[in-house]
Amino acid sequence: MKRVSGLFLYAILAGFCIGLGGTVFLRLKDTFPGSNVVGALLFTIGLFTVCTRSYHLYTGKLCYLLDNPIKSYLIDLSLIWIGNLVGCMLLAFLESLTPMFGLSGINAVAADMVGKKMEASFLGLFILGIFCNIFMFIAVNGYAKNPHELGKYLALFLGVSIFILAGTEHSVADMYYWCVSGVLYEAPRESFLRILIVSLGNLVGGLLFPLMEKTKACLDQ
Repeated sequence: MKRVSGLFLYAILAGFCIGLGGTVFLRLKDTFPGSNVVGALLFTIGLFTVCTRSYHLYTGKLCYLLDNPIKSYLIDLSLIWIGNLVGCMLLAFLESLTPMFGLSGINAVAADMVGKKMEASFLGLFILGIFCNIFMFIAVNGYAKNPHELGKYLALFLGVSIFILAGTEHSVADMYYWCVSGVLYEAPRESFLRILIVSLGNLVGGLLFPLMEKTKACLDQ
């Protein structure tokens, strides 16, 4: 029980941190239109905190599914996914009580972004989810295994900023955007369906490189 409680708590913190990165991104889009590059770089504060504090982020943890007992790890991933969502909802609620929200606030910016995601095809969201977690694998695996300190943080900053600038779909970031926009509560069934599709795409993308590397290792034996 203690392990499960700790896992869930750290998942909530991870979702909260990714939401903080999303907050900066939305604020820059609201205040300085066209500042996507700066926003993408600063969004990295979320994954930087997750990695340095060892919090549990769905998109990062699923990259290691093949290194763990699959059945129990899938249960952990489900709990992490829910915890990440709770963290995003908590941050969005707190922000709704501040001047950040308004007719031209971060909620309006998020609503415009989510509106486009609601119009996208399911297949398109799934594929963009795959692309996103290829970048996420590069980021988290680079941070974990790069022997050089500078290399670790370059992996984080490049992996995250590029997946944003490339227009891919990160399920936990999407949780935050859906919460801030209010669309999650206005159209819950459609919203959760689309977030789940992105989450499945993230799963495929996160396993792509590890699976190929394990296949190569088997062939080399």
